[in-house]
Amino acid sequence: MQHCAGTASAPRPAGFVTAAAVTKELGPGPVLADVNHGPRPYQGRALTGPGGPGRCSPTSSGPGTPGPAGVRPPGRTLSAGQAAGDGQAERLRLVVELCPGEPGLSTGIAGFTLGGGIGWLLREYGLTCDSLLSADVVTADGQLVTASEHEHPDLFWALRGGGGNFGVVTSMEFRLHPAGPLVFAGPVFYPGAAAAEVLRGWRDLTKTMPDQLTTLANILIAPPVPFLPEAVHGQLVVGILGVYAGNVEDGAKAAQPLRTLGEPLADLMGPMPYTAMQSLLDPLWTAGAQNYFTGALLSGLTDETIDTLLARHAAGRAPVRELHLHHCGGAMARVPAAATAFAHRNAAYVLNIIARSPDREGFPEHAGWARATHQAMDPWTTGGAYVNFTSESGADKVQASYPPDTYARLVTVKDRYDPANLFQLNQNIPPSGRS
Repeated sequence: MQHCAGTASAPRPAGFVTAAAVTKELGPGPVLADVNHGPRPYQGRALTGPGGPGRCSPTSSGPGTPGPAGVRPPGRTLSAGQAAGDGQAERLRLVVELCPGEPGLSTGIAGFTLGGGIGWLLREYGLTCDSLLSADVVTADGQLVTASEHEHPDLFWALRGGGGNFGVVTSMEFRLHPAGPLVFAGPVFYPGAAAAEVLRGWRDLTKTMPDQLTTLANILIAPPVPFLPEAVHGQLVVGILGVYAGNVEDGAKAAQPLRTLGEPLADLMGPMPYTAMQSLLDPLWTAGAQNYFTGALLSGLTDETIDTLLARHAAGRAPVRELHLHHCGGAMARVPAAATAFAHRNAAYVLNIIARSPDREGFPEHAGWARATHQAMDPWTTGGAYVNFTSESGADKVQASYPPDTYARLVTVKDRYDPANLFQLNQNIPPSGRS
């Protein structure tokens, strides 16, 4: 489907593509709502246009600003169109938290933001959606509206965590934050034999960690990469990864305890460009693999939680299986829960469970392992889920992802902007009477 060519976010030509025009050309039926999600390869729902999956091309971010992403330094804002993926926006010297901790620069800006946006500057600057200032949206009836705090505020609230349920987002404006050009960042890898000790040490450090330091712990099978000893390839290892949002010298001091949790197999922490951290593990995320993601919001990490995670990882058989523990708090927690559709501000950690296989053989078993691991976390979850970390799209799963009051409010917004559920091929929030 190539229906996005010739679109622009501003100025808006008479030929601007609308949801009604797409429906007219394709015939009746649901529209791929993940047109505004960019390439999220494990879900496989992104719209394919001339610029590639999930991109509209060409686009313009404003008068005199060619290309998919433009920065306006006086106001320290960035306007990003659909084509702003594959690292284009991320390579600006001043970056907003547009990029995820994983899989890397190939993740599209829009879908990442609409789900919330958990990334490497989370604790200092909050979620990506917390830096969203406005969005241009084509609604189900073909109207182009701008959603912000002052225009269509109900839609603006829903876009920040409610996913692609409400229209086609054609451009977004973000508040920028300084990052770099160099930051203190990188991973440290520890042997599997020390996994419990390392994870407990990291957990204890997170209790007093400065907001400038955002980290995650990764339980994984060592990939065949040159910076890890060949003897541990295919074996259990633990990675501690982090980014310090401040000067390099302060970052080195803040991150030092992460580098001495045991005897490292490899210590790659040091000064590097922010974009280098973003793309560090991109070569391991090759196209065409089978992926299953699910996740949980955790109130804390007890010793029993850690032991359960290690046992569940050992029980898996997927060639690539990873358990990511994102440390939250900081700026993310200071935003009121009702301020955005992402309401899980009190989560201490977000767990991302990943099963990945190069082909379909055995994949249902790997997905079952991921679901069982999620279930094993029930004693420590806060309830709900982060919708960007789930491959499930069933109505019950989506509703359970949000607090009841938040979900009810999302349905109200859906009733107003998409009462016929045109945009439904996503983590769908049906309008009233269509659940």
